[in-house]
Amino acid sequence: MSSAATTERYSGIAIALHWLLALAILGAFIVGVYMSDLPVSPQRLKLYNWHKWAGICILALSALRLLWRLTHRPPADVAMPEWQRRSAHAVHILLYLLFFAVPLAGWAYSSAAGFPVVVFGVLPLPDFVAPSKELAEAIKPLHKILAFTMAALVLAHVAAALKHHFVDGDGLLSRMRPGRG
Repeated sequence: MSSAATTERYSGIAIALHWLLALAILGAFIVGVYMSDLPVSPQRLKLYNWHKWAGICILALSALRLLWRLTHRPPADVAMPEWQRRSAHAVHILLYLLFFAVPLAGWAYSSAAGFPVVVFGVLPLPDFVAPSKELAEAIKPLHKILAFTMAALVLAHVAAALKHHFVDGDGLLSRMRPGRG
């Protein structure tokens, strides 16, 4: 029997949260990079709002995912060298931290810059920090650094999963694949 056939899968909810969060992060990152170079225009303002909405959704999905993870045991690790296991766990911890840090830094930047976050144009959120031009100028690069750090870790995460699946043949990727195992 192949190792892929014997590898325990994540729960359907864990898989759904993983892929929803992955798509939301990818979308928010692409919009964020694209909008930052646009001249001031109605299109840029619309994209900034979409980006902020995505950030709040990412924050909510992250909270749900963390709650699910803390209350539901994941499958056992596949066989791998100890350094890979430790690296994988470190990357997962850093990703979880960034799932919260990136949108919170964005919300803080928006608040400090004096631009309220109004989710989907109907749900105004309180300012995360008081308006301050100096604080906004300090937070903006932090948000960008955190976002690009998360992007780099996501790429490392994807590369490692693909390596395990295609090179090692250990069934790791099948554990998080949508659909039935």
